[in-house]
This record gives sequence, structure tokens and C-alpha cells, in this order.
Amino acid sequence: MNLGIDSTRRLAAIVIGRAGMDLYPIPDGTETESAETFAAEVGGSAANIAVAVARQGHAVALLGALSDDPVGRFVRAHLERFAVDMSHCRAVDGASRTSLAICETRPLDSETVFYRNGAVDLELRREDFDSSFIASATFLVVTGTALAAEPSRTAALEALVKARTAGTVSILDVDYRPVSWSSREETMRVVAEAARRSDVVIGNDEEFAVLAGGEGTALETASGFARNGCRFVILKKGNAGSMTFTTGHSFNTGIFAVDAKKPFGSGDAFLGTLVVALRAGIPLQAAVRRATAAAAYVVSRRGCAFAMPTASELESFIQSYPLR
Repeated sequence: MNLGIDSTRRLAAIVIGRAGMDLYPIPDGTETESAETFAAEVGGSAANIAVAVARQGHAVALLGALSDDPVGRFVRAHLERFAVDMSHCRAVDGASRTSLAICETRPLDSETVFYRNGAVDLELRREDFDSSFIASATFLVVTGTALAAEPSRTAALEALVKARTAGTVSILDVDYRPVSWSSREETMRVVAEAARRSDVVIGNDEEFAVLAGGEGTALETASGFARNGCRFVILKKGNAGSMTFTTGHSFNTGIFAVDAKKPFGSGDAFLGTLVVALRAGIPLQAAVRRATAAAAYVVSRRGCAFAMPTASELESFIQSYPLR
């Protein structure tokens, strides 16, 4: 399948969305309310995806906003340390704040608490980027949280238009976080519009069910996007693996069997690694398998951004664990 990917561009990907600070109760397995010590790491879906790309040796930029305060500067400094291009990530004064999440490293009953009142990442504006910047990347990744409110919503939708004009392959990661939206109806309307502007849509059962809006199943909705303009669509099904749909074709991918330390971070590792694999010219089915391996690698470790594998670490993991 020819996906029309231009791997000669300066950046492998530009990622739009949430970057923040994650706090992890220490030691692993500790519940938040009984913790005495926390480890601080970079988090947020867009930041995690960007780090996943950078850790495998590919140039990547984060497009967004961070608060001009110690937390925002913490996130910026750590992403720069990972070699993520932060030149289009604006520092914002005022009351808006970089997001905070408290994440328990527990395989069962793990709770994550988000603090997103006045979230600064939703301050992304159309003037924060231009057509030439979007055209400098092979992929544009828009995470669904960026669509939850203005002005970020309009900016992200505009970026998808610019990507199509520039021949940049656009990926919508539905990334549905109810805390960021006013209603499921609003989510369905806005995210469906973004999906229509995207070349690729990736989501899980719940996220495609939201897009369905009561009209059909998640499976029918995902396959419908593939029939109506998307180059491919991936429906992630947790322990059941994933289904990938292209025009007139679909395939299933299993999972790599690991002992999970936590239930989150896998989707970001999956998407970042998929971008890297496709840019490297790996066929779609093999690229999805490689992305699946990265997802398993990350859930077997604490953290998200800090847990993303290098190319050599991922290769060693694939050789050591079976695809089930």
C-alpha cells in the first residue's frame, strides 16, 4: 500500500497537544493517598509521542504552549533534553497553567488524577505556526485533547488543512479525555470533523464509540472512516490487540506478552513508533507490529516519556518477547 510518505523532510513529525508534569508515587505500587515521595517526569500525550519519536533518533517538534513558570520550564527543559524541537512551543504568562497528573504505577486499580483547570496547552493559536512549518514534517499528529476548547480547537483544525495542502500525512489520535470536554455530543461533533480532515485516525473502542454517537458500533465507525477517505484507521482493543483498516482490506495484530506495571502510556508509545517505522519505509502491517511492541515495552516500566525505548532497546525487546 502506497501511503504517500515523504521521508526527506526535516522533521519526522510535528505533534500538537498536551505536555505536562507527571508525578508518580514511590515506590511502585503505592497508592497516591498513602505516598510520602513522588517522582516527577514529563507527561501528556503529545509530549510522550514526541519523546517516543526522538528516542528512536528522529527529529520531532512539539507545537503547543507551556506556562511561563517553574512547572512549564521543567517540562520544556526535559523535552529539550530529549532533543524535541520546542521552537514552536510558546511560553504563556498569566493564569493558564501547564497540566499536572498524578499517576499510580499499579497494574490493577491504578488511578490517574488530572489537574487541568485553565490548561495552557489549550492556548495554542493559529499564529503559532505557518504553512512552511507544517510542510517541514513528514507527519502531523493531532491529539484529541487539543480539540477540546478554543483557541486550540480552531488552530488544530487549521493545521490539518495546511497538512493536506502541504502533503504532510496527518494523524488524528482521538485521545478522548472526558475531563477536557463539556459533553460527549460536543466531542463527537468536533472530533468527527477533525477525522474528516485527517489521513489516519487512531483510537480505542470507547473513542470510536464516542465518534459513532449511538449510530453503529466502534468497529463499524472505524471501518467506515477507512472507506470514506482515510488512508488507514487503527482500532486499538487493549488485550485483544488491534485492527487496522485500509480501503478494501483489514488485518489484526496481537499483543506482546509482558507483566504490565501500569495501564497507561502504551498508546503514545504505539503512535510515536508507528510514525518512526512508516517514515523508515517499513510496510504498514510490520509497522503496526513494531508499534505494538513499543506499547508493551512502556507498560512494563514506570513512567511514560522516560520509559520510551530507543531503537536498539525496542529491537532487543522484540527478539525477547513473543507476539501473542
